[in-house]
Amino acid sequence: MNFVEEVRWRGMIHNIIPGTEEQLAKECTTAYVGIDPTADSLHIGHLVSVMMMKHLQLAGHKPIFVIGGATGMIGDPSGKSQERNLLDEETIEKNMAGIKAQLSKFIDFNSDEPNAAIMVNNYDWMKNFSFLDFIREVGKHITVNYMMSKDSVKKRLSADAAQGMSFTEFTYQLVQGYDFLYLRRHYNCLLQMGGSDQWGNITTGGELIRRKDGGEAYGFTWPLMTKSDGKKFGKTESGNVWLDPKRTSPYKFYQFWLNSTDEDAAKYIKIFTILPPVEIDALIAEHAEAPHLRKLQKMLAKEVTCLIHGEEAYNSALEASQILFGNATSDALKRLDEDTLLSVFEGVPQFEIARTDLEAGIHIVDLMAEKTTMMSSKGEARRALKGNAISINKEKVQDQELTVTPDYLIDDKYILLQSGKKNYYLVIVK
Repeated sequence: MNFVEEVRWRGMIHNIIPGTEEQLAKECTTAYVGIDPTADSLHIGHLVSVMMMKHLQLAGHKPIFVIGGATGMIGDPSGKSQERNLLDEETIEKNMAGIKAQLSKFIDFNSDEPNAAIMVNNYDWMKNFSFLDFIREVGKHITVNYMMSKDSVKKRLSADAAQGMSFTEFTYQLVQGYDFLYLRRHYNCLLQMGGSDQWGNITTGGELIRRKDGGEAYGFTWPLMTKSDGKKFGKTESGNVWLDPKRTSPYKFYQFWLNSTDEDAAKYIKIFTILPPVEIDALIAEHAEAPHLRKLQKMLAKEVTCLIHGEEAYNSALEASQILFGNATSDALKRLDEDTLLSVFEGVPQFEIARTDLEAGIHIVDLMAEKTTMMSSKGEARRALKGNAISINKEKVQDQELTVTPDYLIDDKYILLQSGKKNYYLVIVK
């Protein structure tokens, strides 16, 4: 399959400008996507555009990532109900460096290949563009009627809109349109890609190129991602799922994909992995025969976690998930870093005890019935011990007179108690 056939099969094309497929089939084509530098990390909402660029580069075409240093100072109204906070130059530079470092893990920026990716900042060509120059060079070529016809503008000016639209935001499509013109002139960039809410901005850029330079311009959009339950993709109760492991641990990242519904997993594995179609089709068919084994979700979680965080982080996330749901060992528990440990046991009852008490030694029965509420009485605690139902740090307690000391601490701070197979309690030593 060629590039367009490949991404169409993966469900990644929404609208396409006529002639785009023919251009991509003809020669190595330079294409760009824009990324607003609103944070120093991408989140999984950005992953569709990143995967699109991954497929583009694998097909022999050249990706350009345009960091919206200038447009980030304005805020794109597309798909938004209100204006976003504007960023200063120093913040944008910091965010840009963080984004480039993440992209470099799976996009080739550094080789000598002719289709090595590049990253540019539209602030570099907009910062010295005076207002008078802009309205003369750009504004006079696009009519207000044309701009008003765009859905992103119509929605914000409709009677249902909670607030209107500032002039700053109204000019956004001209600024983005000029980006396309600039990239066409300086990088021979013929194609712009974006989410379906960017269609108006993409076609404005193409129109500007035709009116100013008489040149051809191409573009296509992908569908905006939603979950099967209608909720926004990439959000959890605690917020965005980030690519930065400091913001979202690899364990939580892995769990996000693992918890996909069957319907979503079948969609996501096409979009967020580079597994070949024949392998994906076989996996979907295999999953349909035994959905309870969740092979589709497991492969999806593995592929995306390895792509973003690497195989070592995936193995750690897998091992961490076994602690709650499998037969993990005490050694596996001790290998967890603190963030992952707290992620794994989020929602588990937690108890604080004083370090001085632990240093003096705490009888296992007292720990279960007095220092925590793991057991309602000492009698219940003794019966559980006698029944071999209690574990400390994933190891069965064989000694019913055991004294718990600081030797049992994980990360010099935590003790994991367990009653039966599924009842966990986390003791935090202060």
